[in-house]
Amino acid sequence: MTASVHWRLILNGKAASDDELRAAIVELRNRGVRVDVRVTWEIGDADRQVAEAVEDRVGTLIAAGGDGTLSAVAAALARRDEVAGELPALGLVPLGTANDFARAAGIPDNVADALRLIRSTPPLPVDLLRITANKGERWVANLASGGFGTEVTTHTRESLKSMLGGLAYVVSGLGQLGRIEPQHARLSGPGFDWDGDFIALGIGNGRQAGGGQELCPEALIDDGLLNLTIVPPLEGELAATLGTAMFEGRQAALERVAIRAKLPWLELSAATPLTLNLDGEPLKARQFRIECVPARLRMHLPLDCPLRQNPAKVAA
Repeated sequence: MTASVHWRLILNGKAASDDELRAAIVELRNRGVRVDVRVTWEIGDADRQVAEAVEDRVGTLIAAGGDGTLSAVAAALARRDEVAGELPALGLVPLGTANDFARAAGIPDNVADALRLIRSTPPLPVDLLRITANKGERWVANLASGGFGTEVTTHTRESLKSMLGGLAYVVSGLGQLGRIEPQHARLSGPGFDWDGDFIALGIGNGRQAGGGQELCPEALIDDGLLNLTIVPPLEGELAATLGTAMFEGRQAALERVAIRAKLPWLELSAATPLTLNLDGEPLKARQFRIECVPARLRMHLPLDCPLRQNPAKVAA
């Protein structure tokens, strides 16, 4: 590793006092890696910092935070005019509450290991989701969700997240059982048309959200397709599904009732506004268009990353 390597780390302000990260950065600098640190504090910081990094010809941008930080940095890169090969590669150090994308992708929880992964693996092309609604455009790195999971994520208090981590979403979700009201929408795309009520909705580039809710278990981040999961109201199957969840696990229960599809794009419409959670950021509208944009960025991932189409087999 030579001194010509230039990284810039964009750190969520909530994790600015992380001693483990500070020590790891000092170690990298001692090994000749140029690492700049920028801290996000308010809306717009990531866009400005990414623009500065592109102007400074930084080789790798590292999002240090949770799924929201990853999505903010990825979105700021995706909004630029440059093609993927002209933009900095993207790395991730998971410092959030749930770290759903990192866990599904196999990125280590340990800060030093996550940085070591970035040093030792080449960046690979990854897709992003582009959501158009309310005459605006948003980008998502991981997953857009609606219905029950969105309510849980939106209403889980920050203090509870700090105390319990990913378990906070489970606690919050249990508190909302019995208050799940179906929402009605029409979803259509190439060869797919569905109109009805749902209690949960997942539109995935990644696989899970809300602290481990694996809504899109077959999603891949390099296949040019989004992964759709619709969970309709359970009604008469409620008791059987809850029994399955108890004895076989949540995923088995989901498989009993879920409607799934893989599509390059999807249009969603509703008579009344509904909220999609875009990697932790809510967006309310009556009409959405969600597209999978192939190979929009390059990202440092494990060679055996489960989210890739053809992960390498890494010897133990």
